[in-house]
Amino acid sequence: MENNNIPIENDEISLKELILKAKEWYHYLLSQWKIIVLAGIIGAVLGVTYSFFKKPVYTATLSFAVEDEKSGGGGLGSALGLASSFGLDLGVSGGGIFTGANLTELFKSRSMVEKTLLSPVNVNGKVISLAEMYIQNNDWRKKWKENPKFSSIQFLPNAKRDDFTRIQDSIMGVMYANLSKSGLVVGQKDKKIAIINIDVSSTNELFAKYFCEALAKEVSDFYVDTKSKKARMNMAILERQVDSIRGQLNGSITRVAVANDNTFSLNPALNVRRTPAARSQVDVQANTAILTELVKQSELAKVTLRKETPLIQVIDRPILPLPKERFGKAKGLVMGVVIVVFFTILFLIFRRLLKELIW
Repeated sequence: MENNNIPIENDEISLKELILKAKEWYHYLLSQWKIIVLAGIIGAVLGVTYSFFKKPVYTATLSFAVEDEKSGGGGLGSALGLASSFGLDLGVSGGGIFTGANLTELFKSRSMVEKTLLSPVNVNGKVISLAEMYIQNNDWRKKWKENPKFSSIQFLPNAKRDDFTRIQDSIMGVMYANLSKSGLVVGQKDKKIAIINIDVSSTNELFAKYFCEALAKEVSDFYVDTKSKKARMNMAILERQVDSIRGQLNGSITRVAVANDNTFSLNPALNVRRTPAARSQVDVQANTAILTELVKQSELAKVTLRKETPLIQVIDRPILPLPKERFGKAKGLVMGVVIVVFFTILFLIFRRLLKELIW
């Protein structure tokens, strides 16, 4: 008969063994208290020293609201329906691609950030670009003096982005990466509130303020141009048609007057000579009716364009002095102690494990 009472080796660690192992490591680390205390002192010194050299960070905040566009209602909706019956598209839409989260991403896009960096600002009586201001703030020029490729590089205000060299593209890419990682935050503080905040952080107070305001303007202009592009195109077409029909109407009125002069005191038996005057009179009436309708549609297009243009309403702008955040001495001391002691303990544990494996 097979014996089922053969003991099975259990590789699992019991709770008692786990507690004993923890006590063993505790006593080991306690025996290394001098090293750990020394590491804590070194960490405290490093943390406090770092707090002295760390520049304060200024944060510029701009809040804005986006107009909630709806398709026309009431009288305007009726007028738009009338316009559509004549085959005219006045550019009114019930939505758009730049709404909600898409709009916040537009603020953080590389295109908008780089256009903002090329915006002109007045610093100490000299007009420079925000990109140059960023370079000066980070002392990049000093590092570039030894490299002839970088020493002559300039970022002029309102420079054409398409004309940049590969090196300029690379520098702009670094600036964008630095700003998007830690210097620029765009979003809603509360999902229930339709107010979006732009936060720009920098060690230079003026740069934070100027960049925040310039970014809001750059995105606002782009947003308005894109959103109202269709309405502006339709309005331009209508205005050209109005000018054309008005010119034809003036010509028809002149021809009527000339024809009437030519047929003044004409023999009633020669009515055929009155044909040009009658034709011109018909042209006047037709052009008058067309011009009247086009003027209506042109004014309606202007109303539509005005309706779509004020899309971004700024609520609060950054005001000097900006709120700043310092890396305090107490914070530096605590973080220095925690970080250095943590890595010291890891080193001690790794060293003991290595010795146990060797022996």
